[in-house]
Amino acid sequence: MTLTEQIITVAAAVLGTMLTRFLPFILFPANKPTPPVVLYLGKMLPAAVMALLVVFSFKDVELLSGYHGAPELLATVLIIVLQVYVKNVLLTIASGTIFYMFLVQYIFV
Repeated sequence: MTLTEQIITVAAAVLGTMLTRFLPFILFPANKPTPPVVLYLGKMLPAAVMALLVVFSFKDVELLSGYHGAPELLATVLIIVLQVYVKNVLLTIASGTIFYMFLVQYIFV
């Protein structure tokens, strides 16, 4: 890369970063109410993202071969139980991930 290309690349990265940081404050100033569509998205998107992650997690599970999705199912049950009783998202996600990795590395080899 030439020096000019490097400067253009860095400038584009800086501009993109600044745009994503400042644009929400420009579009939604503090002295105006937040539009209802943004409030709706703020309420609905977290659940939609979680549902998408669940679908993504189970998309490659083959029920008719291998371990029939046992590691995924066991990790999912652990995640549900922890979330119901502990209600700590970080602990739930970390525990489920660690448990799943333990299962696929040491139990379901």
